[in-house]
Amino acid sequence: MANNSNAGNASRKSAKNLDGSQKISRSEKFGQWSEAIARGMGTPSFLVILTLFCALWIIWNTLAPENMRFDSAAIGFTALTLILSLQASYAAPMILLAQNRQDDRERVHIEQDRQRAERNLADTEFLAREVVALRLALKELPDREWLRGEIKTMLEELQEEMSTTTAQQCSNAGAQTTTAADSQSAPIKNTEVSSITQNPFTGRFNINEKI
Repeated sequence: MANNSNAGNASRKSAKNLDGSQKISRSEKFGQWSEAIARGMGTPSFLVILTLFCALWIIWNTLAPENMRFDSAAIGFTALTLILSLQASYAAPMILLAQNRQDDRERVHIEQDRQRAERNLADTEFLAREVVALRLALKELPDREWLRGEIKTMLEELQEEMSTTTAQQCSNAGAQTTTAADSQSAPIKNTEVSSITQNPFTGRFNINEKI
C-alpha cells in the first residue's frame, strides 16, 4: 500500500510538472508571437503598408462606382475608423506585453551582471589577500645584507678553526721533535770513553767507548 501511495504521489507530481511546463511553453510561445507582432508594428515597413492600405481604402470608396463601395465617405469612413481602432486597441497591449518581457529579460541580465560582479569582487579580494601574504612572506626572507653578514661570520669561524688546528699541529710536531731529540741524546750521555788508539797503517784514531 505504501509503495502504491508513493507511486501515486510521484505520478501526480510528474503530471503537475508536465502541466506547468506546458503552461510555461504556451505562455512563452504567446509572448514570442506578441513580441514578433510588436516588433513588426514598429518597423517602417508596417507604416508604409498601413499608409498604402488607408490610401487605397479611401480612393476605392471615393472613386469607385457606388454599388461597389463598401464604406461611405459621407459618414466619415466608419468601417476604416473601426478597423484602425481595433488595430490600435490590440497593438497597445501587445506592445506593453513585449515591453514587460523586455523588462524581465533586462532584470535577469542585471541580476546576472550583479552576481558576476560579486564573484569578480570576491576573486579580486582573494587575489589581493594572496598578494599581501606573498609580500609579507618575502619581507620575512633574508635579504642580501643579512646573507653577506652570515657568510662573513662563517668565514671568520672557519679561519679561527683553521688557525687553531694549525697551532695544535705545530705544537704536536714540536713535542714530537723534542721527544725524538731527547731519545737520541740519552745514549750519548750514558757512554764513557775508555781508551783512544791510533792505527799505524791508516793513521786514524779509534775510540773505545764503555757503556
